[in-house]
Amino acid sequence: MAETLSTGAESADGLNVTAQQNGDAGGDVRGKRLPGSSEPGSPGIESVPETGKQAPGGEEQASAATLGPGKRKKRRGTTRDRVVPPPKKRRTGVSFSDEHFAETSYYFEGGLRKVRPYYFDFRTYCKGRWVGHTLLHVFSTEFRAQPLAYYEAAVRAGRLHLNEEPVQDLSIVLKDNDFLRNTVHRHEPPVTAEPIRLLAENEDMVVVDKPSSIPVHPCGRFRHNTVIFILGKEHKLKELHPLHRLDRLTSGVLMFAKTAAVSERIHEQVRDRQLEKEYVCRVEGEFPTEEVTCKEPILVVSYKVGVCRVDPRGKPCETVFQRLSYNGHSSVVRCRPLTGRTHQIRVHLQFLGHPILNDPIYNSVAWGPSRGRGGHIPKTDEELLRDLVAEHQAKQSLDVLDLCESDLSPGFTDSTAPSSEVGKDSPEVGKDSPEVGKDSLEVGKDSPEVGKDSPEVGKDSLEEFVPATQKIDGGVEAASQNLDTVAFAPGKAAETDIKNEETDPLCAECRLVRQDPLPRDLVMFLHALCYKGPGFEYFSPMPAWAQDDWKED
Repeated sequence: MAETLSTGAESADGLNVTAQQNGDAGGDVRGKRLPGSSEPGSPGIESVPETGKQAPGGEEQASAATLGPGKRKKRRGTTRDRVVPPPKKRRTGVSFSDEHFAETSYYFEGGLRKVRPYYFDFRTYCKGRWVGHTLLHVFSTEFRAQPLAYYEAAVRAGRLHLNEEPVQDLSIVLKDNDFLRNTVHRHEPPVTAEPIRLLAENEDMVVVDKPSSIPVHPCGRFRHNTVIFILGKEHKLKELHPLHRLDRLTSGVLMFAKTAAVSERIHEQVRDRQLEKEYVCRVEGEFPTEEVTCKEPILVVSYKVGVCRVDPRGKPCETVFQRLSYNGHSSVVRCRPLTGRTHQIRVHLQFLGHPILNDPIYNSVAWGPSRGRGGHIPKTDEELLRDLVAEHQAKQSLDVLDLCESDLSPGFTDSTAPSSEVGKDSPEVGKDSPEVGKDSLEVGKDSPEVGKDSPEVGKDSLEEFVPATQKIDGGVEAASQNLDTVAFAPGKAAETDIKNEETDPLCAECRLVRQDPLPRDLVMFLHALCYKGPGFEYFSPMPAWAQDDWKED
């Protein structure tokens, strides 16, 4: 279930390697700059191969954030000024301009909201470990999501810039403070065409009923197909301050403050535990008629994949459940999370043996015959993660895990998190997020939301899941075979010529044929029903699947 104090930022992996946050274990982002949303001439501080999910970027980026907007920690031994001026101070709201909204447009098809492919700049400063190495070395060792032929073709096309000058040769040696910009062709997954309904609006707040499948803010492969962008583009509601976060697959009440002062006031109430929240879900089997309280501690298994489980080493948490109805196969249950851990409601229901009926993670066969009931999982964490990834890769549903094919390659162990690094204790409105930092502010994955709330978030390699040869339909490999034959006009002319095209000769994604999901496949039966606080109370309608007369397919 997912919530997490908002940050509303998008991170982008500097050179088209996606890193993650998402998971969704948010944190307070007040005062932090939005990677990926920089004004022209003000490059953002994007993390390149870091795997963070909402703890933006890696060590360096995190420490820069603590210094305040517009400031960056000076590296040891650096004496000269940076080549590119540091980013300007930004207002604390999630601020995107009309220029950002105009990057592309929506179209609707088969019950889905789709985004036309568009070009996007990923930006990053040179990492300390890259200094003295060539771009060729960096791409071959850290950016393996694309073949070297891609980067060579990108140079010919004028897509790669070093200190705002087109790169002419990948043999160039990187220096401290060098600034890289990579123009990529971006594809976003479809979301439901269901509109975002306004539940309330006044001078202080905007409250909406979020449909399932739409992330709150830019993350992973999502940018325009997010609540923040849809509200800005279709409702002219801009510079909002998200007060909490709902996971991408969770629907229901979502609140935004219109000013920093209101945001601070609500966050104080969150810290003082003055807010109450209620959710409703439909679970497997006959849930007990009496009230059930679960106090099992929750451990984050992987920030990258966004998976948690009950474990004595986890953080303490508490959820109160009450059955509302039973139809002979499944039950509708009201949930009151008294703490805000990542995926709290979903993990506790799994432990109780009543996982959410269509939960793509916690009601998966990957957990074993008992599907995690009573905490019984007959496999190691690494085996569990591999099986979950394999299951969703086979279904072409990696977006559920906030992953994409470019994340999949050897070396999976770094994606797990030791118990000492479990998400931060948060009295905040909700870290109960099905996307452990995924659909939130992600550093890196094409901006996958970082929210992982952990030092693990900044690992250097994103390619830790399955062999790279398993890329879907061999799209990347097929693309690489044709890159040498792609011809471009020199320099900026080539860059200009392609700006308005929906297909790109360098883009492997353009060569893939993907089957659209069915709208019903984008719905998880978990809904934020109500939020209460001092002086306010907001409700959303009960979803159709929670009605007494609902019929299962």
